[in-house]
Amino acid sequence: MVWFGCCIVLLVVVGGGGTVVVNGANVTYDGRSLIINGQRQILFSGSIHYPRSTPDMWPSLIAKAKQGGLDVIQTYVFWNLHEPQPGQYDFNGRNDIVSFIKQVHEQGLYVSLRIGPFIEAEWNYGGLPFWLHDVRGIIFRTNNQPFKRHMQNFTTKIVDMMKAEKLFASQGGPIILSQIENEYTSIEGAFHEDGQRYVKWATQMAVGQNTSEPWIMCKQDDAPDPVINTCNGMRCEETWKGPNSPNKPSLWTENWTSFLQAYGENALVRKPQDLAFHTTLFIIKMKGSFVNYYMYHGGTNFGRTSASYIVTAYYDLAPLDEYGIIRQPKYGHLRDMHAAIKLCSQALLYGQLTIEPLDQNQDAYVYNTSSGECAVFLVNNGSREGVVVFWNTTYNLPSKSISILPGCKTVAFNTAMVSTQVSTRSMQPILRFNSTQQWEEFREVVPEFEQTSLTSNGLLEQMNTTKDTSDYLWYTIRMQENSSGAEYMLRANTRGHVLHAYVNGVLVGSAHGNRKVSNFTFESTISLSTGSNNISFLSIMVGLPDSGAYMESKRAGLYEVLIQDVNITSYSWGYQVGLLGEKLSVYDKGSSNISWSQYSSPHTLTWYKTVFDSPKGEEPIALNLGSMGKGEAWINGQSIGRYWVSFKTSTGFPSQTWYNVPRSFLKPTGNLLVLFEEEYGNLLNISLDTVSINKVCGHVSDSHPPPLNSLEPRLHLWCPHERNISKIIFASHGNPLGNCESYSIGNCHSANSQNMVEKACLGRRECLISHTTENFGGDPCPGTLKTLLVDAKCE
Repeated sequence: MVWFGCCIVLLVVVGGGGTVVVNGANVTYDGRSLIINGQRQILFSGSIHYPRSTPDMWPSLIAKAKQGGLDVIQTYVFWNLHEPQPGQYDFNGRNDIVSFIKQVHEQGLYVSLRIGPFIEAEWNYGGLPFWLHDVRGIIFRTNNQPFKRHMQNFTTKIVDMMKAEKLFASQGGPIILSQIENEYTSIEGAFHEDGQRYVKWATQMAVGQNTSEPWIMCKQDDAPDPVINTCNGMRCEETWKGPNSPNKPSLWTENWTSFLQAYGENALVRKPQDLAFHTTLFIIKMKGSFVNYYMYHGGTNFGRTSASYIVTAYYDLAPLDEYGIIRQPKYGHLRDMHAAIKLCSQALLYGQLTIEPLDQNQDAYVYNTSSGECAVFLVNNGSREGVVVFWNTTYNLPSKSISILPGCKTVAFNTAMVSTQVSTRSMQPILRFNSTQQWEEFREVVPEFEQTSLTSNGLLEQMNTTKDTSDYLWYTIRMQENSSGAEYMLRANTRGHVLHAYVNGVLVGSAHGNRKVSNFTFESTISLSTGSNNISFLSIMVGLPDSGAYMESKRAGLYEVLIQDVNITSYSWGYQVGLLGEKLSVYDKGSSNISWSQYSSPHTLTWYKTVFDSPKGEEPIALNLGSMGKGEAWINGQSIGRYWVSFKTSTGFPSQTWYNVPRSFLKPTGNLLVLFEEEYGNLLNISLDTVSINKVCGHVSDSHPPPLNSLEPRLHLWCPHERNISKIIFASHGNPLGNCESYSIGNCHSANSQNMVEKACLGRRECLISHTTENFGGDPCPGTLKTLLVDAKCE
């Protein structure tokens, strides 16, 4: 027998075709929730993608997720990682999905497995292996036999692997949900009746895997029974129609904690108050019983795994940042909300709902069970603060907030009142690469037409030519000129992402597009010499597309070139797939066979290398590439991803400056750092930085509900492991102005605020301060609601 959840289950074969569950948990559902071992459940889940972190990070990420109040870890399955070539599989290292799921299980959490196998996920080619592109007659994601055959083969491969390792709940494992397809509604109409046929086929194929656990289709309103349709978005209680059957529960598979970010775009900051408000509203308004945060930990798009224009850091503003550091207050505010809602579980799942209007945009959601359980949710859906009277008690309701009252008596949590601390992440240089003697260089050669082995009359499409083996494709042409010094307008139209143009090996200009356009035009005035001239274009992709109908037909690269008004598109062109440095593997140990030169000055299309010793300590480390342009970085032969620092946002700053260097990539000494720089980057300002929390700030007010299991509001501050509170930067008990981002002393202030906080906190890793007038030696301003705000430094 297997202990699973709250009870021991041993089900045996039932005659007449009944459910067969042996030594495991029976997972079913009704119109209210998932049912595990006969018990309805409210489940909080978080997305953590195994290949976007490293195996040594997995235990910590899972543990922090559990401490944050999660019940489930959700992950996609990455087909193009696992089957890079037909029938050739890779489940090692970061690809070891079985190990990841087992570690989730060991820590007592469930798993939601989004097999897809199309996943989108801002992942290269939406997770589809590029070799599918070359399957004869294939059309992706529709009623197409070649695609369905390969999709079913891989789905069965994954399901059989999970079964062999006994990872489904019915076998005693953690997997309680599986997903087939992904957000198909957005393209279903493009395929007309074949789209509908495909959805039905995918349902039958998935259910036919006989996993015993429910299957889901996210953002798929017509998901056939018994597959559950689910919601993705930021406000599912507003944007979603709900389950397409009264017998299916309301599940939210992607509650976005921030949003995808592309180079040149600012990060979207989603406040924890907004997350908590819409999550709670989904649970009480839509009878929501499963909420998954996308992402809970985003991680890193190592190598060339990100989709078009997507930054290397993925959802860094999630509750666990790219490095696995807890991001406060988002993490703590959600944790406290989870705890408060869990106290209401029985009333929510088995009670009757009554909605009592209180005022305009203000309602009380009251849940009562026949056995006496009770829970109240006081909702202010308006833009102004409200004061309401409910059951003879007065409550202050901030705008866009919900107060949660387990037992219908005392406010345990309000979605707009953040009591957890705010932490500030700091990058501190620990190693600088500021000496020219540290660096060596190897310059790429601009190929000429005669040097290319692949030629064609016309411009070849880039993805079909490179087969996604490289971001780079050279297009080169030989032109004859009868007169010297003549100037011409060179114009190139491209569906690529970046274009560098060279005339006789000299750069004449560059241009790039952005995620919101499918093509752009390059223009530059050029001079040709008398005789033969070589015009070369380096066309660059920053990831392949990850979504849309007819992905197999999408095109990239140059499609038209003109000199003055002469269209030379159909002339004879030569091609080189990739870079010479890639062919020679200059980023790997084999780089010793290459003739490196001492670094001299910044130059385009140049490989640079240096060596360094691993920094001491256990803090995460990152490469500060703020002085560079665009390219890719490797540590000991492993790519830490593409960088594009020169592509500034509307604020004038790069979308990403620091690039994650996992400590598991390092060895004690002699680490090889290799950069490929396309532009004129300044190597001498690169540094290796530690990543840590160096400042924590918190505030608590008389208007805040006290923490669960506490009779009074308290301020809790804590520093990361092996760091203590070294300085109190600001402390005020009274009515300080502002918040943790900007503050000052108000007209009510306890004179001994600083001393009291220093006495409680200095030299300690964490401290707990009672927010009472007695603790601060008296009331400095009777009749005024008090707030305690403290800002502290961690060292």
